[in-house]
Amino acid sequence: MVKKAEKIWLDGEFVNWDAANVHVLTHTLHYGLGAFEGIRCYERADGRSQVFRLREHVRRLFESARLALMKIPFTEEEVREACKETLRVNGQRGAYLRPLAFVGDGAMGLNAIDNPTRLAIVTWEWGTYLGEGALERGIHAKVSSFTRNHPNSLLSKGKIVGHYVNSILAKREAVLAGYDEAIMLDHQGLVSEASGENIFIVRDGVVKTPPYSSSILGGITRDSLIQIMGRLGIPVTYGSFARDELYLADEVFFCGTAAEVTPVCQIDNRVIGAGSRGDVTRRVQDFYFDVVRGSSDAFGEWLDWV
Repeated sequence: MVKKAEKIWLDGEFVNWDAANVHVLTHTLHYGLGAFEGIRCYERADGRSQVFRLREHVRRLFESARLALMKIPFTEEEVREACKETLRVNGQRGAYLRPLAFVGDGAMGLNAIDNPTRLAIVTWEWGTYLGEGALERGIHAKVSSFTRNHPNSLLSKGKIVGHYVNSILAKREAVLAGYDEAIMLDHQGLVSEASGENIFIVRDGVVKTPPYSSSILGGITRDSLIQIMGRLGIPVTYGSFARDELYLADEVFFCGTAAEVTPVCQIDNRVIGAGSRGDVTRRVQDFYFDVVRGSSDAFGEWLDWV
């Protein structure tokens, strides 16, 4: 269950958590056209709080809305400040933030171009996304029977509400089969991403990830880890690969705002590497967490202080 905060930011005003209601004819509720973001605020070792890569997340929110032919009635700067003010109003030192742009009620049908675009910002406390201990022990994943959305069917670079039905079906299939997460293949049968995370594999000390031009979301955590690995001297390559490369990898790890940096120790009942968190994954994790909630001064431009 989501732990309630006191206030939610809705269309430029703060309302009580339980009063943040919309009409049942809200267009996005019926047809799925909307854009959202997942952002984390961390309390650092010195007691100060920072929102991680807020500027990039808000930029992507506006880009997703543009892909969906929606116009958000606020500026990026206004949304960034609203995110931080929501944290302040709720007294949250660390939290997950969910800005959501959605099409309001009015006309029904698929067009509804005159319906208002509305914006909500919700914050709540959220721990380890893929389960207690997942960051240390790793998780078990399953290659899904559901194919990642084709780039000519849906716009994969947009974090668009309705796209996630594809991911939900894959995730539910995996969890009901006893796994923690699903790995999705693209329309060519090549590895794309997990249901809500980007993916990296490690072989002989070299990291590989699907290219940005493939059917993946352009993950902000993914970009952060690529830059971190550059700082650590870990070589990163970009290329498509099939599921058998997953099975033969020395290490596999997922990343995302919610999942952070999560090792994968088993895929389709095949043990990955030594079956535990590998050295590359550990090094990347340690650096990442020292940036977001430790005392590192590396990549200070990523931290937006509350």
